[in-house]
Amino acid sequence: MGLTFSTLLIANRGEIACRIMRTARRMGLRTVAVYSDADAHAAHVEMADEAIHIGPATARESYLRTDAILAAAKASGAEAIHPGYGFLSENAAFAEDCAKADIVFVGPPPGAIRAMGLKDRAKALMEKAGVAVVPGYMGDDQSAERLAAEAKAIGFPVIIKAVAGGGGKGMRRVDTAKDFGSALEGAKREAKSAFGDDRVLIEKYITRPRHIEVQVFADTHGNAVYLFERDCSLQRRHQKVIEEATAPGMTDVMRKKMGEAAVKAAKAVGYTGAGTVEFIADASEGLKADRFWFMEMNTRLQVEHPVTEAITGLDLVEWQLRVASGEALPKAQKDLRPHGHAIEARLYAEDPRNGFLPSIGKLERLQFPQANDIRVDSGVREGDDVTMFYDPMIAKVIAWDETREGAASKLASALAACEIAGVRSNAGFLVRALRHADFIKGDIDTGFIERHRDALIPLASARPQILARAAQFLFEDRSKNSQTPDPWSAQDGFRLSGEAREIVEFVAEGKRVPVEILHHRGGAWNVRIGGKDVSPVHASALRLASGDIAVMEGGETWTLVLHDPFAAAEAAGIAADRIVSPMPGRVVQILVRPGETVKRGQPLAVLEAMKMEHTLSAPADALVSTVDAAAGDQVGEGAVVVRFAKEKKSAA
Repeated sequence: MGLTFSTLLIANRGEIACRIMRTARRMGLRTVAVYSDADAHAAHVEMADEAIHIGPATARESYLRTDAILAAAKASGAEAIHPGYGFLSENAAFAEDCAKADIVFVGPPPGAIRAMGLKDRAKALMEKAGVAVVPGYMGDDQSAERLAAEAKAIGFPVIIKAVAGGGGKGMRRVDTAKDFGSALEGAKREAKSAFGDDRVLIEKYITRPRHIEVQVFADTHGNAVYLFERDCSLQRRHQKVIEEATAPGMTDVMRKKMGEAAVKAAKAVGYTGAGTVEFIADASEGLKADRFWFMEMNTRLQVEHPVTEAITGLDLVEWQLRVASGEALPKAQKDLRPHGHAIEARLYAEDPRNGFLPSIGKLERLQFPQANDIRVDSGVREGDDVTMFYDPMIAKVIAWDETREGAASKLASALAACEIAGVRSNAGFLVRALRHADFIKGDIDTGFIERHRDALIPLASARPQILARAAQFLFEDRSKNSQTPDPWSAQDGFRLSGEAREIVEFVAEGKRVPVEILHHRGGAWNVRIGGKDVSPVHASALRLASGDIAVMEGGETWTLVLHDPFAAAEAAGIAADRIVSPMPGRVVQILVRPGETVKRGQPLAVLEAMKMEHTLSAPADALVSTVDAAAGDQVGEGAVVVRFAKEKKSAA
C-alpha cells in the first residue's frame, strides 16, 4: 500500500525538520519547510523542496501560529503536516484544524493528545486503566494554601510540576515547607509563560529516581507495540542531557512488564502513531519490577528517538508516515528484538560552568567527527547563529556498539573530536560524564550530575600547553600572512646577538599571563611560560572575529584574550558595581528597590530567556543604588539591571 499523500509540510525547524526531510525524501515525498525571520537562511530551509515564510523571529508569532502553518500548507499543496516535537506537536486544536482543512496530521488523534496533555488527567486515566502512578495531588483546588497543605501531607521532598508542562519548564523540587511558597510562585509563572496554563500538580520526590521511558507505536487497525525502553536519567535543570537504549540494569522481566504497561496506557486513550510513556523508577536498590510508576505520556516523537532506531534498525519517522497514511504497523511485538546498545548526547550551546546558561552567537567553527557507528543529527552549520529565540541545541550525537561500554567510549571520543568555537558548548562536560566511573558501571539516576558536579564541571584553567598553542598559532598565523620581504618590518624580535625574543600577553581566568616565544637561528623556536619551556598541545586553533584565539581540545574550547592595556584600564572596577543580564531576554520580576541593602546570594531579578527562568543574585553584600530595568522589559546581553552604591572611603 502506498502513501495517501505526496507532499509533506514540516511544521518545525532545526535538526528535527532536517531529520524528517531525510526520511520523507527517501520515501519519494516532496517536502515543504516553514521559517521565521530568524531562520531565513537555516539548514532546514535550504534542504526543503519549497520554503514558506510564516512570520517574525519569536515562536509565538511564527512556529506557533496555526493559521500561518495551515496557510502555508494550502499555498504549497501539502496534503500532510508533520509537527516534529515541541511547538504544535501536542496541540489538539491544531490537529483538529488540520482535519477540518482535509490535511493529514502526522500524529495521534486530538482526543489522545488532550487525554495525555494534562498531567493530572493523564494520571487519573492511568489509575483507572490499572497503571501505577506516583503518589501526589492532582486536584482542581489551586490555591497556595491547599497546595502547601497537600505537599506537607505527601511529605518532603516533593516536585511541583506544571499540569500542561514538559521539558522541565514549570518544575521545581522543594525540600522544606518554608521554601514551598517561592518555588510555587516560580513554577506557576514559568508554566504560564511556556504553556499559557499555570496549574500545577504535586508529586512525591523519589530520592534515587531513574527516568525510564518506553517507545510505543499504534496504528488505526488496533495494533500496538512497544519498541523497548530508553534511560533518560542524566538531566540538568530537569532537562535530558544523555539518553540510552536499553536501560542499564534492566531485566527481561521488568522490560516486559514496563512495555506492556506502556501499551496499556496507549490503548486506554485510543492512541495511534509514535508516543512515549514515561515512568519513574526507584533505583535505591537497583531496578525492580514492582518499583516503577507512570509519570506522563508524550504524544509525539521524542528528541531521543535515534537510540531506539539504533537498537531496532527501524526508521520511526517512516513508521509515523505509514501509520498516518492508514497502513498497519510493519511488525508485530514477537518480531521485535533490541540489538546492542546506543547512547545519545545532546550537544548544546551553553556554559556548564555558568549554570548551563545558553550561549548565543555565531558558530565560527563547527566540525563533527566522521566515524563508523556515529550518527550526528544537526540543524545548524558552521557560520550559522545560535539566537535567543529557540532552543540552543547544536546537535544530537549518537553512538552504537554491541556493548554499553563500547557505545560510551565511542560517543566520548566523538564528542572529544568535535570542534566548536564562537559559542560555549557542553561538549567537554559530556565527555567527562560518559567517562565517569559511575556512569560506566551504570550507577546513574537523575541526581548524577549534581552529585558529581565537581568532577564533571571542574574549574576553568587554561593549562600552559593551551597557552603555548595559542602563542604558536599567533606566530604561525602572522608568518603565513606576512606580505613584506623587508626585514626591518618583520615582527620577530630580531636582535644582532643572542636569541630573538617576543612576548605575548594573554588574559586567562582574569589574570595576565605572559608567554615568551624564542626564535633561534635556522627558523627553530620554542615557547616559555614562567621561565619554563612548554610544548604546545596538538589541537586546532583559530582567530575569532573578536580577535581572540580559540584553542579546541578534547571537546573543550579555550578562548584566549590578547591583553589590551587600554581596554583593561577602561573596564577596571566596572564588574563589581552592577548586575548585568547574562543573555538577551525578558525581565519577569524585579525583587529589590533603590536604597535597599542586599545580602550575598539574595535574588535581585528574574530573567526569562531560551524558554527558562534565570535568577540574578547579588554577588556580595551591597547597597542598591539604582534599578535600571522593569518587569516586562526586553534586555540585551550585558544590559545593566541593578547598580550598587560604591563604597565610601573613611576619612583619614
